[in-house]
Order: sequence, then structure tokens, then C-alpha cells
Amino acid sequence: MKKPKIKLEVRNSLLLLLTALIWGVAFVAQRQGGAEAGPYTFNCIRSFLGGIVLLPVIPFLDKVRGKKKQEAVQDRRRLAQGGALCGLVLFVASTFQQMGMYYGTTAGKAGFLTACYILLVPVLGILFGRKCRWNVWISIVAAVVGLYFLCLTESLSLQFSDGLVLLCAACFSVHIMVVDHFSPLVDGVRMACIQFFVCGVCGLFPMIGVEMRQLGAAAWLRSLGSVDVWIPILYAGIMSCGVAYTLQIVGQNGINPSVASLLMSLESVFSVLAGILLLQESLSGRETVGCVLVFAAVIFAQMDFGKRHSVSTEAQ
Repeated sequence: MKKPKIKLEVRNSLLLLLTALIWGVAFVAQRQGGAEAGPYTFNCIRSFLGGIVLLPVIPFLDKVRGKKKQEAVQDRRRLAQGGALCGLVLFVASTFQQMGMYYGTTAGKAGFLTACYILLVPVLGILFGRKCRWNVWISIVAAVVGLYFLCLTESLSLQFSDGLVLLCAACFSVHIMVVDHFSPLVDGVRMACIQFFVCGVCGLFPMIGVEMRQLGAAAWLRSLGSVDVWIPILYAGIMSCGVAYTLQIVGQNGINPSVASLLMSLESVFSVLAGILLLQESLSGRETVGCVLVFAAVIFAQMDFGKRHSVSTEAQ
């Protein structure tokens, strides 16, 4: 018997919340690791780590679920297409994000600009025939205002590095739509694994052609010899890639992409809360208002204002 759709949506919403939590904590690791190792090297290594972590997970889950070894040729082809496309988009998005922070965009501003994908996802959804409830649109506006209060302590003047992060937001919105298309059709963990290896292979070219060539092989290897480099890389590779992006692919199954983007935008809130808990940072009144607005927006987006006796049909 199939699980009721409402229970599936609740479970997957919780998975996306966990995704946002892991990404929020990882934001500091991305900034520190990218600065130490170089943006291309950081992205390349963490992507391969994410794929390697999932290799033993796949047969374990197959055994638990009793999945047959033989798959239809069409399913394997669709899985390869989905993993490759997700990996290419993820490579472009993560590269723009790392380059933006590397060239000077602050963590707070990068968090706000990256989260602007919550504006782009429903627009893309309309192009692909996705409907968006009126309360989701209101939630999107409220969340953007909340993210502004939460992330931006400086002026909203845009520099070249900020433009790179905005391009990253556009790419992440495309990534969400690609995941939304393929996640109901293929095994999510397998697609995530393929995604990371594709992203890692793409990252090899700029890592070797740009950073290793500029520094020289010996100096490049020395830059990877510090514990301060590997702690962020390991967290970003194992948790942010291997765990969180897999949770995204699984969690987006059956969730309207606009609602999913709102849930994942909570990474900015969690990054601030992580700073309070781990770094003893304080939360200003402005940031408190931002947190409240984003949380309220996410909750309001989950509400169903349709007929009482009908099952929610939003994730269609």
C-alpha cells in the first residue's frame, strides 16, 4: 500500500529542512576552504569526496529495499542523463559561488544573493507548467525581505563578485528544476553519486589548468598540506555534498519546487544560528526580524487554503 501523499510531503519537507541546516553550517567552511585551497581545487575535491561517500551507500540501500540488480536500459539511460545534467549545472553554480566569495563578496551578502533563487524558481516553474499558490508568492516576498534583514549589514551596492553570486543563484534555480524533473523517475542516491563525479571531473580542468599552473605543482601541493584546508573540505565533501545534496534530490520528490526552494533558503537562517552556537556570535535585532520573517514565510507556504476535504494537489 502506498503511503498517503500528505505523509510523504511532510517527510520530504523535513529532509529539505535538514538539507538547509547542513548547508547553513557549511557556508563558513566554503568561504574558509575556498580561500585556502582555491575555489576550483576546493570544489573539485569536495565533489569527488561526495561521490566516493555515496559508493558504499548505494549497495547497502539496495539490500535494505530489496532492489533488483537488473534495471531497464531506459531507466539506466534516464539515470545517466539526470546525473550528468545535474552535475554540469551544479559545477557551474558552485563555481560561480566560490569565485564570488573568493573575489570579495562577504558571506552574508553571498547568502542573500544565493537565496534569490527562491524568486527565480517559481518563474521557471511557470514556463514548465508549474502552478504556484497565492500564499507561496506572498511567502517568497516575505522571505526575500527577511533574508535582506538577516544577511545584509552593508549596502546593497553590487560589485563584480556579487554578479558572479547572482549567476550562481540563477544556476541553482535551474538545478532545482532539473532535480524536480528527474527525482521521481530515477534512484535519487544513484543520481546524486553520478552528479558529484561529473561535477568533480568538470572541476579537474580549471583546477589543473588555472590554479595548479599558476602556483606550480609543488606550491599547489603545499597549499593542501594544512589541517585548516582539509577540515572545511571534508565537511563540505561529506556533509554538504554527500549528505545534503542527496537529501535534496530525495526530498524534492513530490514537493512543489517553489516550496522546496523556500525550505532550502533556510540555510541562511541556520548559518546565523550556527555562528551563535559554534562561534559565540550574537544575533542583532535586525537579524532576529529576518529570522522570524523567513521562518514565518516557510510555515505560511506549507499551509493549504484549498477545500477542507480535498487532498493537497500542489505538487503536480
